[in-house]
Amino acid sequence: MWNSDALVLAFPDQQAPASALARRLGLPFDAVYRHVFPDGERLVRLPERLPPTVVLARSLDRPDHKLVELLLAARTARELGAERLILVAPYLCYMRQDAAFHRGEAVSQRVVGAFLADLVDALVTVDPHLHRVRRLEAAVPVEQGRVLHATGPMAEFLAGRPDRPLLVGPDAESEQWVKALAETGGLEHAVATKTRLGDHEVEIRLPDVDVAGRPIVLVDDVASSGTTLATVTRLLRERGAGPIDALVTHALFADDAEARVHGAGVRHLWSTDSIPHPSNVIPLDGLIAPAVAELLGRP
Repeated sequence: MWNSDALVLAFPDQQAPASALARRLGLPFDAVYRHVFPDGERLVRLPERLPPTVVLARSLDRPDHKLVELLLAARTARELGAERLILVAPYLCYMRQDAAFHRGEAVSQRVVGAFLADLVDALVTVDPHLHRVRRLEAAVPVEQGRVLHATGPMAEFLAGRPDRPLLVGPDAESEQWVKALAETGGLEHAVATKTRLGDHEVEIRLPDVDVAGRPIVLVDDVASSGTTLATVTRLLRERGAGPIDALVTHALFADDAEARVHGAGVRHLWSTDSIPHPSNVIPLDGLIAPAVAELLGRP
């Protein structure tokens, strides 16, 4: 039996950031055992006994198999003695489809949100893709939800740069993050205009700002196909911009997205560790720990 009333429990892919979170909280840590059978079915095994509160760490990028594993883990945790489950999911999946744009479309935010709320009691996430709802609980109706913003740790990361870069957001959706990051770090910012033509095709118009010779940091919450970052980079280079780096919260980077971004001219690619990726340079355990401590009722 754990000599604690709470435990941080993580899946293998989240083990490093989750163990750092556990250390900050002063809680024991353990990992979920996971096995994938040849046909793709999953086996999940938890510690034989669990304390009353379990903090489940699982970022939900590439979510389809992760949601099944989360279902198995959450239901099993209840059977093993957990009375309260807190899900720490720095990246929250299926939040973009928040309305039916054609007859018969599933509103995935509503469906997956209800699924998660049925499994856990509380949820901590970082910069979720929410635009038509004001509160996390409207998308994921848990008893307690906490939305955290990575602008603080990201601003601290940029603070060490002596060249005072111009921060550029690739579209209107990025403006909230770019503006907050610029205000925190005392930097200039600008935002481009984007029209999405398909999953791998966008049309972008740069703002009317002089970028010649200036160092640029592109800022966005999610990088998936890399098309947007690559397109903005090429346009900035055509205008004579100086070195261009990119800073994103959630490094999804599907398929050859990372190569696409670097090929367009991005020098350095940086991200938080919300999703494990080689570009991770900004740990989020210091941001997440106070929110979890509050949910645990600890000072």
